[in-house]
Amino acid sequence: MKHSYDVEEATFDEMVVARSHVVPVLLDIGAEWCSPCLVLEPMLEKLAKEYDGKFVLAKVDADENMRIAGRHKVRGFPTVIAYSRGQETDRFHSAQPVHFLRSFIDKLIEHHSDVSKTSEGAQQAD
Repeated sequence: MKHSYDVEEATFDEMVVARSHVVPVLLDIGAEWCSPCLVLEPMLEKLAKEYDGKFVLAKVDADENMRIAGRHKVRGFPTVIAYSRGQETDRFHSAQPVHFLRSFIDKLIEHHSDVSKTSEGAQQAD
């Protein structure tokens, strides 16, 4: 399975929302003309490969998919949104240093894992 992929409006619900029930998803909303986006995207792609499936990176070109940007009330680019279990759990704006990115990703993975354990415990109690 690919660690990163492009998403558009038609595939958003399947590739981000539904997929986030299985694995945490980082949604990177940016634009080709945005300098910080050009810095951040390769860093996120490298981390997605390094983490090897612990999360996936979904990339959205805001110019081509304005409704996705609007749906998320994006005010600047890049905006990166963490998805877990179909819900937004966190976000940040602009390019960030790699230590920040690792911390953000680790927090997302931990949250996703904690929610899974809670769900499993509730099912076993039934």
